[in-house]
Amino acid sequence: MSTLSVPPAPPSPRDDAIQLYRAFKGFGCDTSAVINILAHRDATQRSYIQHEYRAMYSEDLLKRLSSELSGKLENAVLLWMHDPAGRDVVILRQTLVLEKNHEAATEVICSRTPSQLQYLKQIYHSKFGVFLEHDIERNTSGEHKKILLAYVSSPRHEGPEVNREMAANDAKVLYKAGEKKLGTDEKTFIEIFSQRSAAQLNAISSYYHDMYGHSLKKAVKKETSGNFGYALLTIAQCAQNPAKYFAKVLYKAMKGLGTNDSALIRVIVTRTEIDMQYIKIEYQKKYKKTLNDAVHSETSGHYRAFLLALLGPNQ
Repeated sequence: MSTLSVPPAPPSPRDDAIQLYRAFKGFGCDTSAVINILAHRDATQRSYIQHEYRAMYSEDLLKRLSSELSGKLENAVLLWMHDPAGRDVVILRQTLVLEKNHEAATEVICSRTPSQLQYLKQIYHSKFGVFLEHDIERNTSGEHKKILLAYVSSPRHEGPEVNREMAANDAKVLYKAGEKKLGTDEKTFIEIFSQRSAAQLNAISSYYHDMYGHSLKKAVKKETSGNFGYALLTIAQCAQNPAKYFAKVLYKAMKGLGTNDSALIRVIVTRTEIDMQYIKIEYQKKYKKTLNDAVHSETSGHYRAFLLALLGPNQ
Protein backbone atom coordinates (compact mmCIF):
# COMPACT_ATOMS: atom_id res chain seq x y z
CA MET A 1 0.00 0.00 0.00
CA SER A 2 1.24 3.43 -0.99
CA THR A 3 1.82 6.27 1.49
CA LEU A 4 1.62 8.93 -1.21
CA SER A 5 -1.08 11.50 -0.49
CA VAL A 6 -2.42 13.19 -3.60
CA PRO A 7 -5.00 16.02 -3.37
CA PRO A 8 -8.56 14.75 -4.06
CA ALA A 9 -8.76 17.22 -6.97
CA PRO A 10 -5.15 17.89 -7.96
CA PRO A 11 -4.40 21.00 -10.04
CA SER A 12 -3.85 20.43 -13.74
CA PRO A 13 -0.27 19.57 -14.79
CA ARG A 14 -0.24 22.96 -16.52
CA ASP A 15 -1.06 24.77 -13.27
CA ASP A 16 1.61 22.74 -11.46
CA ALA A 17 4.17 23.66 -14.13
CA ILE A 18 3.29 27.36 -13.72
CA GLN A 19 3.62 27.13 -9.92
CA LEU A 20 6.99 25.40 -10.23
CA TYR A 21 8.21 28.04 -12.67
CA ARG A 22 7.19 30.73 -10.19
CA ALA A 23 8.97 28.89 -7.37
CA PHE A 24 12.21 28.96 -9.41
CA LYS A 25 11.94 32.62 -10.45
CA GLY A 26 13.78 35.43 -8.78
CA PHE A 27 16.51 35.17 -6.19
CA GLY A 28 16.68 31.73 -4.60
CA CYS A 29 14.15 28.96 -4.96
CA ASP A 30 10.91 28.53 -3.01
CA THR A 31 11.87 25.00 -2.04
CA SER A 32 8.81 24.45 0.17
CA ALA A 33 6.53 25.16 -2.79
CA VAL A 34 8.47 22.67 -4.94
CA ILE A 35 8.15 19.98 -2.25
CA ASN A 36 4.45 20.71 -1.69
CA ILE A 37 3.75 20.06 -5.35
CA LEU A 38 6.08 17.20 -6.28
CA ALA A 39 5.78 15.14 -3.07
CA HIS A 40 2.01 14.96 -3.60
CA ARG A 41 1.79 13.83 -7.22
CA ASP A 42 1.82 10.26 -8.49
CA ALA A 43 4.09 8.91 -11.25
CA THR A 44 1.63 9.73 -14.06
CA GLN A 45 1.03 13.26 -12.79
CA ARG A 46 4.78 13.88 -12.43
CA SER A 47 5.27 12.75 -16.02
CA TYR A 48 2.53 15.12 -17.27
CA ILE A 49 4.04 18.01 -15.30
CA GLN A 50 7.39 17.40 -17.01
CA HIS A 51 5.73 17.43 -20.45
CA GLU A 52 3.83 20.63 -19.69
CA TYR A 53 6.90 22.34 -18.27
CA ARG A 54 8.93 21.55 -21.38
CA ALA A 55 6.10 22.67 -23.69
CA MET A 56 5.59 25.96 -21.86
CA TYR A 57 9.13 26.98 -21.00
CA SER A 58 11.27 25.04 -23.54
CA GLU A 59 13.29 23.71 -20.66
CA ASP A 60 13.81 20.29 -19.09
CA LEU A 61 12.25 20.28 -15.60
CA LEU A 62 14.82 17.79 -14.26
CA LYS A 63 17.69 20.05 -15.36
CA ARG A 64 15.98 23.03 -13.74
CA LEU A 65 15.42 21.10 -10.49
CA SER A 66 19.05 20.05 -10.54
CA SER A 67 20.21 23.68 -10.80
CA GLU A 68 17.75 24.93 -8.14
CA LEU A 69 18.21 22.21 -5.51
CA SER A 70 21.35 20.74 -4.03
CA GLY A 71 22.75 17.89 -1.97
CA LYS A 72 20.56 15.13 -0.59
CA LEU A 73 17.31 16.91 -1.41
CA GLU A 74 18.36 17.21 -5.06
CA ASN A 75 19.22 13.49 -5.20
CA ALA A 76 15.89 12.50 -3.63
CA VAL A 77 13.71 14.78 -5.79
CA LEU A 78 15.45 13.86 -9.06
CA LEU A 79 15.06 10.16 -8.31
CA TRP A 80 11.40 10.69 -7.38
CA MET A 81 10.62 12.36 -10.71
CA HIS A 82 11.10 9.10 -12.65
CA ASP A 83 8.53 6.36 -13.07
CA PRO A 84 9.40 3.12 -11.17
CA ALA A 85 11.25 1.34 -14.01
CA GLY A 86 13.06 4.51 -15.09
CA ARG A 87 14.15 5.06 -11.51
CA ASP A 88 15.41 1.49 -11.12
CA VAL A 89 17.60 1.76 -14.21
CA VAL A 90 19.10 5.04 -12.97
CA ILE A 91 19.88 3.40 -9.61
CA LEU A 92 21.33 0.29 -11.26
CA ARG A 93 23.56 2.20 -13.64
CA GLN A 94 24.78 4.37 -10.77
CA THR A 95 25.40 1.53 -8.31
CA LEU A 96 26.67 -1.14 -10.72
CA VAL A 97 28.87 0.91 -13.02
CA LEU A 98 29.76 4.21 -11.39
CA GLU A 99 29.87 3.56 -7.65
CA LYS A 100 30.41 -0.22 -7.62
CA ASN A 101 27.90 -0.32 -4.75
CA HIS A 102 27.10 -3.99 -5.20
CA GLU A 103 24.82 -4.26 -2.19
CA ALA A 104 22.46 -1.58 -3.56
CA ALA A 105 22.46 -3.08 -7.07
CA THR A 106 21.77 -6.53 -5.61
CA GLU A 107 18.89 -5.15 -3.53
CA VAL A 108 17.21 -3.63 -6.59
CA ILE A 109 17.63 -6.70 -8.82
CA CYS A 110 16.77 -9.37 -6.26
CA SER A 111 13.70 -7.61 -4.84
CA ARG A 112 11.90 -7.01 -8.15
CA THR A 113 9.32 -9.33 -9.72
CA PRO A 114 10.06 -11.14 -13.02
CA SER A 115 7.77 -8.80 -14.99
CA GLN A 116 9.37 -5.73 -13.38
CA LEU A 117 12.79 -7.09 -14.34
CA GLN A 118 11.74 -7.75 -17.94
CA TYR A 119 10.49 -4.19 -18.36
CA LEU A 120 13.47 -2.77 -16.52
CA LYS A 121 15.87 -4.56 -18.89
CA GLN A 122 14.16 -3.00 -21.92
CA ILE A 123 14.31 0.50 -20.39
CA TYR A 124 17.95 -0.03 -19.38
CA HIS A 125 18.93 -0.92 -22.91
CA SER A 126 17.03 1.93 -24.54
CA LYS A 127 18.40 4.48 -22.05
CA PHE A 128 22.07 3.45 -21.93
CA GLY A 129 22.52 1.55 -25.20
CA VAL A 130 23.89 -1.46 -23.35
CA PHE A 131 22.23 -4.59 -21.96
CA LEU A 132 21.85 -4.83 -18.18
CA GLU A 133 23.36 -8.34 -18.38
CA HIS A 134 26.44 -6.83 -20.01
CA ASP A 135 26.93 -4.36 -17.15
CA ILE A 136 26.41 -7.13 -14.58
CA GLU A 137 28.95 -9.28 -16.45
CA ARG A 138 31.53 -6.48 -16.50
CA ASN A 139 31.10 -5.14 -12.97
CA THR A 140 30.53 -8.16 -10.74
CA SER A 141 32.37 -11.43 -10.23
CA GLY A 142 32.20 -15.02 -9.05
CA GLU A 143 29.02 -16.58 -7.68
CA HIS A 144 27.52 -13.13 -7.16
CA LYS A 145 27.71 -12.46 -10.89
CA LYS A 146 26.18 -15.88 -11.62
CA ILE A 147 23.15 -15.40 -9.35
CA LEU A 148 22.44 -11.89 -10.69
CA LEU A 149 22.66 -13.03 -14.32
CA ALA A 150 20.47 -16.06 -13.61
CA TYR A 151 17.96 -13.95 -11.69
CA VAL A 152 17.50 -11.30 -14.39
CA SER A 153 17.20 -13.85 -17.19
CA SER A 154 15.16 -16.74 -15.72
CA PRO A 155 11.42 -16.50 -16.39
CA ARG A 156 9.61 -17.19 -13.11
CA HIS A 157 5.96 -17.74 -12.38
CA GLU A 158 4.37 -14.90 -10.38
CA GLY A 159 1.19 -16.57 -9.14
CA PRO A 160 0.42 -18.03 -5.69
CA GLU A 161 0.33 -21.68 -6.85
CA VAL A 162 2.73 -24.06 -5.12
CA ASN A 163 3.94 -27.53 -6.04
CA ARG A 164 4.34 -29.07 -2.56
CA GLU A 165 6.14 -32.21 -3.70
CA MET A 166 8.68 -30.16 -5.65
CA ALA A 167 9.14 -27.78 -2.70
CA ALA A 168 9.87 -30.64 -0.30
CA ASN A 169 12.32 -32.10 -2.79
CA ASP A 170 14.06 -28.73 -3.31
CA ALA A 171 14.45 -28.37 0.47
CA LYS A 172 16.26 -31.76 0.55
CA VAL A 173 18.39 -30.83 -2.47
CA LEU A 174 19.45 -27.54 -0.83
CA TYR A 175 20.30 -29.33 2.43
CA LYS A 176 22.49 -31.83 0.53
CA ALA A 177 24.11 -28.99 -1.44
CA GLY A 178 24.87 -26.98 1.70
CA GLU A 179 24.71 -28.03 5.31
CA LYS A 180 25.05 -31.77 4.72
CA LYS A 181 28.32 -31.59 2.82
CA LEU A 182 31.75 -30.13 3.33
CA GLY A 183 31.84 -26.93 1.30
CA THR A 184 28.86 -25.66 -0.67
CA ASP A 185 27.46 -26.55 -4.07
CA GLU A 186 26.68 -22.95 -5.09
CA LYS A 187 25.37 -24.01 -8.51
CA THR A 188 22.39 -25.74 -6.89
CA PHE A 189 21.58 -22.70 -4.76
CA ILE A 190 21.75 -20.45 -7.83
CA GLU A 191 19.51 -22.77 -9.83
CA ILE A 192 16.74 -23.06 -7.24
CA PHE A 193 16.81 -19.44 -6.07
CA SER A 194 16.72 -18.04 -9.58
CA GLN A 195 14.14 -20.41 -11.07
CA ARG A 196 11.46 -20.78 -8.38
CA SER A 197 8.58 -18.36 -7.91
CA ALA A 198 8.26 -16.36 -4.68
CA ALA A 199 5.40 -18.62 -3.51
CA GLN A 200 7.45 -21.73 -4.30
CA LEU A 201 10.51 -20.39 -2.44
CA ASN A 202 8.31 -19.70 0.58
CA ALA A 203 7.12 -23.29 0.52
CA ILE A 204 10.73 -24.53 0.23
CA SER A 205 11.68 -22.40 3.29
CA SER A 206 8.76 -23.83 5.21
CA TYR A 207 9.70 -27.46 4.38
CA TYR A 208 13.34 -26.73 5.16
CA HIS A 209 12.40 -25.53 8.63
CA ASP A 210 10.15 -28.53 9.25
CA MET A 211 12.75 -31.02 8.08
CA TYR A 212 15.93 -29.57 9.60
CA GLY A 213 14.76 -27.55 12.59
CA HIS A 214 15.95 -24.13 11.47
CA SER A 215 15.32 -21.65 8.69
CA LEU A 216 16.68 -21.74 5.17
CA LYS A 217 17.83 -18.17 5.81
CA LYS A 218 20.07 -19.45 8.64
CA ALA A 219 21.47 -22.12 6.32
CA VAL A 220 22.21 -19.53 3.61
CA LYS A 221 24.02 -17.34 6.16
CA LYS A 222 26.10 -20.31 7.29
CA GLU A 223 26.91 -21.61 3.81
CA THR A 224 27.49 -18.41 1.82
CA SER A 225 29.02 -15.00 2.33
CA GLY A 226 29.57 -11.57 0.80
CA ASN A 227 27.47 -10.29 -2.08
CA PHE A 228 26.48 -13.80 -3.13
CA GLY A 229 25.00 -14.53 0.28
CA TYR A 230 23.33 -11.12 0.31
CA ALA A 231 21.68 -11.85 -3.06
CA LEU A 232 20.28 -15.20 -1.87
CA LEU A 233 19.02 -13.67 1.38
CA THR A 234 17.38 -10.79 -0.49
CA ILE A 235 15.59 -13.22 -2.82
CA ALA A 236 14.42 -15.39 0.10
CA GLN A 237 13.31 -12.49 2.30
CA CYS A 238 11.51 -10.65 -0.50
CA ALA A 239 9.71 -13.87 -1.43
CA GLN A 240 8.47 -14.10 2.14
CA ASN A 241 7.89 -10.51 3.27
CA PRO A 242 9.33 -7.64 1.19
CA ALA A 243 8.09 -5.02 3.68
CA LYS A 244 10.06 -6.64 6.50
CA TYR A 245 13.15 -6.81 4.28
CA PHE A 246 12.97 -3.09 3.39
CA ALA A 247 12.27 -2.11 7.02
CA LYS A 248 15.58 -3.78 7.89
CA VAL A 249 17.44 -1.99 5.04
CA LEU A 250 16.07 1.34 6.36
CA TYR A 251 17.02 0.48 9.93
CA LYS A 252 20.59 -0.37 8.88
CA ALA A 253 20.79 2.90 6.90
CA MET A 254 20.03 4.90 10.04
CA LYS A 255 21.71 2.75 12.69
CA GLY A 256 24.77 3.98 14.57
CA LEU A 257 26.79 7.06 13.80
CA GLY A 258 25.90 8.87 10.62
CA THR A 259 23.26 7.97 8.06
CA ASN A 260 23.53 6.10 4.79
CA ASP A 261 21.47 8.69 2.90
CA SER A 262 21.70 6.99 -0.48
CA ALA A 263 20.06 3.85 0.98
CA LEU A 264 17.49 5.94 2.85
CA ILE A 265 16.58 7.87 -0.31
CA ARG A 266 16.60 4.76 -2.51
CA VAL A 267 14.20 2.75 -0.36
CA ILE A 268 11.79 5.56 0.53
CA VAL A 269 11.58 6.88 -3.03
CA THR A 270 11.25 3.46 -4.70
CA ARG A 271 8.72 2.00 -2.23
CA THR A 272 6.46 5.02 -1.49
CA GLU A 273 4.02 4.17 -4.29
CA ILE A 274 4.23 0.40 -3.75
CA ASP A 275 4.25 -0.89 -0.17
CA MET A 276 5.54 1.84 2.15
CA GLN A 277 2.47 1.51 4.41
CA TYR A 278 3.45 -2.10 5.11
CA ILE A 279 7.12 -1.19 5.57
CA LYS A 280 6.12 1.37 8.22
CA ILE A 281 4.09 -1.28 10.06
CA GLU A 282 6.99 -3.78 9.97
CA TYR A 283 9.45 -1.09 11.07
CA GLN A 284 7.43 -0.16 14.13
CA LYS A 285 6.78 -3.80 15.01
CA LYS A 286 10.47 -4.72 14.91
CA TYR A 287 12.21 -1.56 16.12
CA LYS A 288 9.56 -0.13 18.51
CA LYS A 289 9.77 3.28 16.87
CA THR A 290 7.88 4.73 13.94
CA LEU A 291 9.75 5.07 10.67
CA ASN A 292 8.70 8.73 10.53
CA ASP A 293 10.31 9.40 13.93
CA ALA A 294 13.50 7.61 12.89
CA VAL A 295 13.73 9.60 9.63
CA HIS A 296 12.93 12.83 11.49
CA SER A 297 15.81 12.30 13.90
CA GLU A 298 18.31 11.39 11.15
CA THR A 299 17.56 14.18 8.65
CA SER A 300 16.98 17.91 8.61
CA GLY A 301 15.67 20.89 6.65
CA HIS A 302 13.94 20.57 3.29
CA TYR A 303 15.44 17.10 2.81
CA ARG A 304 13.63 15.91 5.94
CA ALA A 305 10.40 17.66 4.85
CA PHE A 306 10.48 15.91 1.47
CA LEU A 307 11.06 12.39 2.85
CA LEU A 308 8.40 12.85 5.54
CA ALA A 309 5.92 14.11 2.92
CA LEU A 310 6.45 10.84 1.00
CA LEU A 311 6.05 8.77 4.16
CA GLY A 312 2.68 10.29 4.96
CA PRO A 313 1.23 10.80 8.45
CA ASN A 314 3.06 9.42 11.47
CA GLN A 315 1.06 6.52 12.91
